[in-house]
Amino acid sequence: QVDVAAMARLFGYVDVTDTGFIMAVLSIAFNPFFWNVVARWEHKTRVLSRGFGSAHAACYCLGAVILLLNCVRSHCFTEAMKSQPKLEFWDCHWTYYSGLAISAVGTLFVISSFLALGFTGTFLGDYFGILMEAKVTSFPFSVLDNPMYWGSTAIYLGWALMHASPAGLLLTAVVAISYTIAMLYEGPFTEEIYRQKQKGVKNK
Repeated sequence: QVDVAAMARLFGYVDVTDTGFIMAVLSIAFNPFFWNVVARWEHKTRVLSRGFGSAHAACYCLGAVILLLNCVRSHCFTEAMKSQPKLEFWDCHWTYYSGLAISAVGTLFVISSFLALGFTGTFLGDYFGILMEAKVTSFPFSVLDNPMYWGSTAIYLGWALMHASPAGLLLTAVVAISYTIAMLYEGPFTEEIYRQKQKGVKNK
């Protein structure tokens, strides 16, 4: 059972009306919304591919924008934590090193996902018509689905623990929710793209 009193004390440290906190929430929610809208628009119209002269160039450009937005998100996340109080009994070596370990695991998942998928596989290349030959099943995809998203969430969780930040924990929950919603939209759509590919191969 959830200790409601403990949760109330924890979030009593968080000022959700703080401008920095609101900016962090908006940046977290905006990123997956942005890349899903743009990628689906591209899949439907091919406007970016035509504008940049090739699907690969357009995908690389979108990937660069996503990376820039992720840097903005991380900056807002960090600034929001700095502007709000720490939880005193978490501000110790044990919590710090626990957070460091969680962030390290998250980083491992993110980097290994990128290496397994490549740049275009990571940054929605299938929406640009850049399809992979087969589904990736090697590590970390052999351990869990969507390791890039969960790895990123783990990095933020570890970062929040390292700063003993209740605001950081709440923002990490926002990250997890945003990614969960993104996965609900992306998963079926991506599966349909590859289903159409297989259908096209069979019809040849």
